[in-house]
Amino acid sequence: MTTKCTVEIPSPPFSGMGKKIESQVRKACYEYNILESSKIAIALSGGKDSLTLLFMLKALSGRGFPPLDLLAIHISGQFSCGASIAENYLKEVCHRLEIPLVITESAQQNGPTGCYPCSRERRRLLFTEAKKRGFDQIAFGHHRDDSIETLLLNLFHKGEFVAILPKLRMVAFEVTLLRPLIFVGEEMIRAFAEQNHFLRFMCQCPIGATSNRRTVKDIIASLEADFPHVRRNLELAAINYGSDKAARKFAEVETRV
Repeated sequence: MTTKCTVEIPSPPFSGMGKKIESQVRKACYEYNILESSKIAIALSGGKDSLTLLFMLKALSGRGFPPLDLLAIHISGQFSCGASIAENYLKEVCHRLEIPLVITESAQQNGPTGCYPCSRERRRLLFTEAKKRGFDQIAFGHHRDDSIETLLLNLFHKGEFVAILPKLRMVAFEVTLLRPLIFVGEEMIRAFAEQNHFLRFMCQCPIGATSNRRTVKDIIASLEADFPHVRRNLELAAINYGSDKAARKFAEVETRV
């Protein structure tokens, strides 16, 4: 049976939370020259973050930025990070947005493998599929909360004050990673997804609920009771100090490649 796309496809001009998210995405794209190239592949898991990214990049195309040549890439498989979602739904969404969709399957098997090997396998497939089609710019749905959680994970595990970069050239792989949602809080994305009826597509990873990232997420949430501005302050620290550290660290790696 074919699964039809029954949700509304958000389109500009946005109102409410969509307008706020678009503003933050535009800010990130201008400040970090994220849309320098018009050919951008989108890592589309089907969860709230990647779908929001898809809608926003489509909305920005030709509106304050040059028209974008977009390509969506979805990694399927038995064990893949992201939402458990019918591929027909993603096909219909991309069809209605007039964005080509590539679906490739991961051979990663279900089991206690941890996040790193799964992430590495997914990125390998994403890079391969993107470059095969002439795309070397790949946008991910990583948002503000992903950045501050990464900052704390690096601090707790390695003693490094390193966060997510909004734009990162990976010379060894000949691709550039883009994160247009870097200023957008997860609660904003959740509200936007709820308003547009795709919030139900949540991450189904069996390890996600007990991962170190989940623990850090809970720590931040508990701190908010006594420090209500903790997320904003961590965001500022990540941008002002953590990103510079990440840039320097990556530059050191590049010199050895």
